[in-house]
Amino acid sequence: MIDYVRGRIIHWESEYVIVDVRDIGYRVFTPNPYAFAKTDDIVTIYTHHHVREDAALLFGFESREEQSMFRKLLDVSGIGPRVALGILAGGKPETIAAAIRQENVAFLMKLPGIGKKTAQRMILDLKDKLAAVSAGFSTAAAGLSVDGSLAVADPAAEGGTVWQEAREALAALGYTAAELDRAWHELQGTAAPGETVDALMKRALQQLFKG
Repeated sequence: MIDYVRGRIIHWESEYVIVDVRDIGYRVFTPNPYAFAKTDDIVTIYTHHHVREDAALLFGFESREEQSMFRKLLDVSGIGPRVALGILAGGKPETIAAAIRQENVAFLMKLPGIGKKTAQRMILDLKDKLAAVSAGFSTAAAGLSVDGSLAVADPAAEGGTVWQEAREALAALGYTAAELDRAWHELQGTAAPGETVDALMKRALQQLFKG
């Protein structure tokens, strides 16, 4: 079992990063590759080594909390590694844990790849197992509004926190303010309430690649 890798990110794509560990390049699938791509420093990626008949894959995370949540999600019938990765791309561990603890099916169904039946299974299988993950997080800190809906700023609003976070990450990758302003000008008419930073970054990168 490979529990973590430590090295420099030498390449990244929309779904994974390549981390150089003593001249060996490991491909690590991660919920948010851009979080690692914006630094040239040595990084530690906490991993889950998934072995199946036709492949051995590494899934990587910024924190132990993400790693732990990923492994718990794999215990739910119908949730495989790709779906679990998408869930973590759509919400933080404490947010997901709070929604499960509150039996918030509506919120869970907003996560990528999750339908009503899977959301109900997540609650049934994990509610009693996530106390440690959700302990110490208030409803607001977990990203849930008073009525339990997703509490994220609307990126369509100028200066919205989702776009601001995406903009900072893209600027760290070397894009200029003028380039980012042009990308936002093209995107803001199609931005949807509740869109995640990762999703907005992917769309912005597609626009930037077009020039």
